[in-house]
Amino acid sequence: MGSPTILPELGTEILVPVCAVVGIIFSLIQWGIVSRVKVTHERTPSSNNKKNGFSDYLIEEEEGINDQSVVVKCAEIQNAISEGATSFLFTEYQYVGVFMVAFAALIFLFLGSVEGFSTKSQPCTYDKQKTCKPALATALFSTVSFLLGAITSLLSGFLGMKIATYANARTTLEARKGVGKAFITAFRSGAVMGFLLAANGLLVLFIAINLFKLYYGDDWEGLFEAITGYGLGGSSMALFGRVGGGIYTKAADVGADLVGKVERNIPEDDPRNPAVIADNVGDNVGDIAGMGSDLFGSYAESSCAALVVASISSFGMNHDFTSMLYPLLISSMGIIVCLVTTLFATDLTEIKAVKDIEPKLKQQLIISTVLMTVGIAIVSWVGLPSSFTIYNFGVQKVVKNW
Repeated sequence: MGSPTILPELGTEILVPVCAVVGIIFSLIQWGIVSRVKVTHERTPSSNNKKNGFSDYLIEEEEGINDQSVVVKCAEIQNAISEGATSFLFTEYQYVGVFMVAFAALIFLFLGSVEGFSTKSQPCTYDKQKTCKPALATALFSTVSFLLGAITSLLSGFLGMKIATYANARTTLEARKGVGKAFITAFRSGAVMGFLLAANGLLVLFIAINLFKLYYGDDWEGLFEAITGYGLGGSSMALFGRVGGGIYTKAADVGADLVGKVERNIPEDDPRNPAVIADNVGDNVGDIAGMGSDLFGSYAESSCAALVVASISSFGMNHDFTSMLYPLLISSMGIIVCLVTTLFATDLTEIKAVKDIEPKLKQQLIISTVLMTVGIAIVSWVGLPSSFTIYNFGVQKVVKNW
């Protein structure tokens, strides 16, 4: 069986979902803080030339424009972009839903036909003396995991788009107070999408593994083969968000430039030009909703690939559950590390000038790299046995966890 891990199976069963839930809660807290910025007129008189202690303006006041008209205009533009992006996304999801169902049916038919839709157990590839679940079961569970991955991918993109359209006017209004306020609002809104994406993906994948395990039992080869559909579903949905939104926004951008600047002499990105709103809608759908689905697809695929490799190693053959879920433990540690790193940007330090932004982002990268390196070392120490065997083209090799 090999040497036991320091972290018991029960600890893994608790740690992974708890970290995922912590990520979801933290993202909702960030959303709540962003929502405190009201898109309503609130007069805040200043006693000096600087605004709220910040030295840099991002938006200069224009003559003849009062605070109330600026806030009202920001709210109108935000509502137009949010309504357009939501309508676009729901229309796109109708067609994506048809593709999702059709592709899921193809997955079931192709995988089920491997053994002629047989319901009889088959000899396991790693040990002919043992029996594994029939190919028809793998086809069914692969289809289910594909749908789970596709739905989670769409949800990740949709939530990212909603927080982006929710925060754009608020970031603009905070920019009138100073660069520091705008940076924190934008950073928090971006953190919402990042944490929801990682935490939702981790939680759904963990739940799927445990539910599938109720049927597969000791057949880990079939279990993790079925789980691979999760990553495929995520990457398939990302194609529509990235390509569909990208084509739409380029068409709207060119149209806005041709009609607005060339024919009507309207300045670029002027909201009086309806095509400018359409351009912003496409940006939100392609660069945010599509990016969210794309990131989830990459995350899910890499996690599933690592799980499949582990299932045919000594971890899978010895049924070391904690070691098998090593990729998910790494993701769990990543959520905690990112949570701590985010606090350095939003709560522990302050930006007062535009020139401070680049060093702050580099600081984020350095802190997260150092913390994650330490985190991986800890996870490897508690989540892997002191020595284990990997298989390289049939040749066994003993590896130390350090």
